[in-house]
Amino acid sequence: MADVQCIAADEDLLVLDKPPGLLCVPGRGEDKQDCLSARAQQLWPGALVVHRLDMSTSGLVLMARSPEVQRQLGLAFEQRAVHKRYVAIVHGLLQPAPGDGDGWQTIDAPIAADWPRRPLRIIDPAGKPSQTRWRVLAHDPPLWPGCTRVELEPVTGRTHQLRVHLAHLGHPILGDQLYAGEEIAARAPRLLLHARQLGLTHPRHGDWRVYELPAAF
Repeated sequence: MADVQCIAADEDLLVLDKPPGLLCVPGRGEDKQDCLSARAQQLWPGALVVHRLDMSTSGLVLMARSPEVQRQLGLAFEQRAVHKRYVAIVHGLLQPAPGDGDGWQTIDAPIAADWPRRPLRIIDPAGKPSQTRWRVLAHDPPLWPGCTRVELEPVTGRTHQLRVHLAHLGHPILGDQLYAGEEIAARAPRLLLHARQLGLTHPRHGDWRVYELPAAF
């Protein structure tokens, strides 16, 4: 197994850099046993999963170094006390919010499982409430003319939420093999979605910590 890139580590938690294409936890089958948690446990025995990113998404992943810290951090995620921000490149030119505010806009669209096409998700009025905040960072980023670099802040944490919400807006993420059309999916060699920031209250010390990792795109 390859080495794990560690952004921060102490006696309670690990903040790791998950590359795109790597599972967070083992999947079914011998070919899906290599994953971030297995790699981390080779270096930090007893490390425990707190949350996950999609296999195609890169960026910051938090792990706990004891069951008690895992419980505390898991509760913080459930209570939406962990601040998460992502960056993505999306198809088309998203328009920033009007006025002189901070530029944030909200997608409020419930998400449900698309049972005939699992594991896909769909927008469904009967689905679970789902909210994503977003704002424009730049139009026409290098290498991707006619596209928009956006910052994303999930309020809820549904499966594939950011990918489904952006596709719902008509601006799917480049490289998305599930929710973008074939042409848009082929514009990038990977899903251009990256978890760039985690903010949380440290479970032992009680101070607010912010961990950051710039996107490679």
